[in-house]
Amino acid sequence: MFARSPLWYHQRKEIVLFNRAIRMRGVILRDRLVLGLLGLVGVATVAGQTSVLTQHNDNARTGLVPNETLLTPTTVNTNYFGRLFAQPVDGPVYAQPLYLPGVLIPGKGAHNVVFVATQHDSVYAFDADHNNSPTNNAPLWHSSFINPAAGITVPSTLDAVDFPYQDCSTFVGEIGIVGTPVVDQDAGTLFVVARTKEPLPPPNNSTFVQVQRLHALDVATGVERPNSPVVLAASVPGTGDGSSNSFVAFNPAREVQRPGLLLAGGVVYVGFASYCDLAPYHGWLLGYDSHSMQQVAVFNTAPNGSHGGIWMGGAGPAVDSSNFVYCMTGDGTFDVSASPTNYGDSFLKLCQTNTNTLVVADYFTPYNQAALYQGDEDLGSGGAVVLPDSVGSALHPHLLAGAGKDGILYLLDRDNMGHFNPLNNSQIVQSLPISSPMFGLPAFFNQRLYVQTVGQFLKAYAFTNGLLNAIPFSQSVDTATFRGAIPSISANGPNNGIVWQVTPTPTPAVFTLRAYDAENLAHKLYDSYTTMPPGSPDQLSFVKFLMPTIANGKVYVGTTNSVAVFGLHPRILSINIQPGSGVVRLGLICPEGANDLVQISADLVHWTNVGPGTPNTDGTFTFTDAPTQGQGTRFYRLVEPE
Repeated sequence: MFARSPLWYHQRKEIVLFNRAIRMRGVILRDRLVLGLLGLVGVATVAGQTSVLTQHNDNARTGLVPNETLLTPTTVNTNYFGRLFAQPVDGPVYAQPLYLPGVLIPGKGAHNVVFVATQHDSVYAFDADHNNSPTNNAPLWHSSFINPAAGITVPSTLDAVDFPYQDCSTFVGEIGIVGTPVVDQDAGTLFVVARTKEPLPPPNNSTFVQVQRLHALDVATGVERPNSPVVLAASVPGTGDGSSNSFVAFNPAREVQRPGLLLAGGVVYVGFASYCDLAPYHGWLLGYDSHSMQQVAVFNTAPNGSHGGIWMGGAGPAVDSSNFVYCMTGDGTFDVSASPTNYGDSFLKLCQTNTNTLVVADYFTPYNQAALYQGDEDLGSGGAVVLPDSVGSALHPHLLAGAGKDGILYLLDRDNMGHFNPLNNSQIVQSLPISSPMFGLPAFFNQRLYVQTVGQFLKAYAFTNGLLNAIPFSQSVDTATFRGAIPSISANGPNNGIVWQVTPTPTPAVFTLRAYDAENLAHKLYDSYTTMPPGSPDQLSFVKFLMPTIANGKVYVGTTNSVAVFGLHPRILSINIQPGSGVVRLGLICPEGANDLVQISADLVHWTNVGPGTPNTDGTFTFTDAPTQGQGTRFYRLVEPE
């Protein structure tokens, strides 16, 4: 099928452009050169492509994709960029899609793969580039963790705790896979936590329990790795809420695996918070060896108190170059003592010991923690970002940033986080008011922190001498309502930065994909809501704390029943024919980048490859063709090689 593209012809040394659809026929006119564009199917895997293996794109949680060459402020607009296709799935997609190029699928060859996890306890692997052939339309593989015939189903929101009918509408329908998986690229393994409801063995099979398991799947087949899955369980000494015999046990019915998984130092870290704040519950962080699947770390945020969930608006725990793990906790008990054991509403720096435990190496708790707890103003609605040393100062070279419901952006020294001061927060590097709550994470690019809070403009704050400037460097002209949005950034090194986010729209249950010029947030490059007609099935359906994935010229967005794929429409943008010589120069946009081939034909039947084109710095491509004397009418098209 031909894409909607310009039709060009040459007449009396002039170039004329007609905007109309190219069909499967040519129009051959005397003394005219007709140029067409075809969008054909295929896939080619390129060495060096981007991988998106974890939540917010890296373990520091900066949100940056640093080597995107095709999506630029020039190419991302309504003329060239838009929704390409969608792949249906069996439930809402709360987890961020992940991307791995060049996966060898048995019997299906090499594919760039996007992994999609759903609330219906499924993981799908789709061809990331196409859905227009029998090979690519269906999932490359699909793994389900339920077995209805054996009574193993997905818990609903009505039985998500260990007593029924406590639905608080945090989710709708089912609660299966919530947290973003993580991929070990070297081992070819995807780790994911699935929650199921299943009967006890006979004779107690009329009694149902909830179980949470960590699965390790082969990225090429979806088959469980050896030692997988493992049932998530833990206990720690403590006298806190729900304790028994001076121990607090992990309760899979009360805990939701909301934050993204973290893979660091050969350990998969899994965080938990509550469903609907229904006590008793605690915040947990469990660690499992990525090869043996044995538990190697356990941490409870309030073993002698209550609450303190690790949820962070879906953000994953962060890690620095020394393998210290950082997270933020929600409302909960905090000990105002020199050596606390309960850490509600706190930033935590955790270190793994040799005794299968995580210990607090450092922490920061705001002076008004008690008021935060009482007012349901979770610090832990947001997550922590490990900032590069380039923005630090001589006094504070290693910085950490994060914000929560209290509308304060905290900048901390990772070497001395500040602990607790009952009078104020003067012991930390900086606390910057940002007006309203944050859910999730800011993003970092070009010495600036990009922040989106509820009901506010998207803002970029620049660093000067290790501090954030109070006046934004730039801000958007529109806002993000409800729970705000989580920005992600694509760029090619320091150039061509684009801020991407999925935000609510005026239409209930409809979200939009927005793109902004990172150097000028007032310049909105793209808005899917305004480019699609009202009621269009292509519009994005609502999923809370949604985050796009940007990889190799495409953007992947989860919805309530699909993953939508956005990208560049292949186009011939321009033509220049040199008088006398007949040399033709084409300007192109190629979704597959340098892999797309220009082909030439004299009859629209027989086609010859003549080159891939030369990339320009703005994401477009140039192709030059020098015809031989007497060659006559020539047709051109773009194809994606098989």
